Amino acid sequence: MAEIIKNLDITALVHGGRGIGRHEGQAVFVPMTAPGDRVACRVVRRKRRFIEAELCAVLVPSPLRREPPCPYFGDCGGCQWQHLPYREQLRWKEQLFQELMLRNKVMPADRLKPIMAARDEWCYRSRVQLKCHDTAARLLVGFYRHGSHFVVDVDTCRIVSPHIQRALQLLRAELQAAPCRGSIPQVDVACGDDGAVRIILHVLPEGVRQLRPWLQDFARRHDFNACLQSGRKDTLEVVQGTGDLTVTVDQPGMPLRYGPGGFVQVNSAQNRNMVAAMLALLELRGTENVLDLFCGMGNFSLPVARRAGRVVGVEDYPPSIASARGNAEANALDNVEFHAADAAGIISGTRGNVPNLVILDPPRTGNYQAARQLLTIRPERILYVSCDPATLARDLVPLVNDGYQVLASQPFDFFPQTWHIESMTLLTRIEPQSGREKTLE
Repeated sequence: MAEIIKNLDITALVHGGRGIGRHEGQAVFVPMTAPGDRVACRVVRRKRRFIEAELCAVLVPSPLRREPPCPYFGDCGGCQWQHLPYREQLRWKEQLFQELMLRNKVMPADRLKPIMAARDEWCYRSRVQLKCHDTAARLLVGFYRHGSHFVVDVDTCRIVSPHIQRALQLLRAELQAAPCRGSIPQVDVACGDDGAVRIILHVLPEGVRQLRPWLQDFARRHDFNACLQSGRKDTLEVVQGTGDLTVTVDQPGMPLRYGPGGFVQVNSAQNRNMVAAMLALLELRGTENVLDLFCGMGNFSLPVARRAGRVVGVEDYPPSIASARGNAEANALDNVEFHAADAAGIISGTRGNVPNLVILDPPRTGNYQAARQLLTIRPERILYVSCDPATLARDLVPLVNDGYQVLASQPFDFFPQTWHIESMTLLTRIEPQSGREKTLE
């Protein structure tokens, strides 16, 4: 029988979104709790120094709590903090980000800026992955339960845009009669700033022939772009519309198109805020030589190119580079070039023409190798955009230990109702380059 811990007092939140309390000298981590709660919880994993548990009951609720507005909260794994008022979510995100940076000694406290709140805590997501599971009764369409591959069937999601909500309802209704519906493990839905919707239907190979015409008809009737994917991204096939969506950044507005499989931030309004904050922080003068690593379709490269001397963007996904080149041409920018290449190889190839500024925007896993390789060319400034404070702190360590200091670091809330934190950190070189090049093991 599983062990139950009674009367555990939750005192704080930790990285990952769980509440923490102490039981017999050990830390106990419990999801879906709030500081000030007294709870009963079930032990699911006991380690030497800590315990992982699941919530059984809130015995005494924290005064910080609110009633989660979503009926699926606690079952669906998409959100972790709907039970906290938005001001409390922001306070804890700011505090957790600051604690992690200070604990890793990558910057002093006076370089940390306040978190930038999202404009809307609801209806902000412009992209979702819907999971599917076929049963005898119906095809379940929704999101995974936390920590499992069990699909929670949902008919509404409070954090997606209205355009995606409409697509979700249509998909739930019409996928029930689709041929080979058991061959559909996932549907990706995204929308552009203009409301255009793109659906990517993931299909097992045996269902491709029958589902292609079904998807084409569905998308045509509802005016959606639609793609079919039967494996990795190189199997993407546009079956209706152009497949492209558009977001807008900068002032005056700069439209940027991106295709299926390409990356774009899920919170378009907050992305515009980050681009504006980046430009204000960099104070570009029109002469800078800029290298943008993990550039995608030009989200940062192209606004910077309006204000810098020369920009080189690098991304290892060739279709995103094709989008970036098209966006540069559409916005009449001829001082920027894009390359489909690995970041590490580009860094090593720039030693004869060291950029003044390097922008680093890696995936959630960060890129410790690229951060260390920047020490071989030692640009004057490095702007690191991160979606995981833990990998950010790790990647900053070699830089701040070898000639760089943080000028400013700011968290951004791109993901209300979750514990995730985006951030932007500017570093400057404090050692003269002195003509040396370091060789890293």
